[in-house]
Amino acid sequence: MKIFGREPALVLGLVAAAVKLVSAFWIHTTVEQQATVNTIAAAAVALIIAFEVHDGIGAALLSLIQAGMAAAVGFGLHWSADTQAVVFTFATALVAAFTRTQVTARVPAAALSRPTAI
Repeated sequence: MKIFGREPALVLGLVAAAVKLVSAFWIHTTVEQQATVNTIAAAAVALIIAFEVHDGIGAALLSLIQAGMAAAVGFGLHWSADTQAVVFTFATALVAAFTRTQVTARVPAAALSRPTAI
């Protein structure tokens, strides 16, 4: 799934960096306003991913978690960037562990180990 030809996480990172850049040099916004913009962007990406992949609940869930954390921080939760990263890393690992039990490979492992003729 790509958005503007890029991975959704990259798009969200770019939006967050752009909001900070614009706020630092041109439009001086509050932390709450920046958090709101990032929350809206993360929620929009979650919706796009869920719509496009039809069964990509893991990606949508992670985007929702990211949006929730951005909103919480913007509205007064005092978590450092390090704390947010640790919580999001745990959430990512948890979703990955669940997803691993729900999917199967399109090609059996035995098919990958056979030598191919040249």
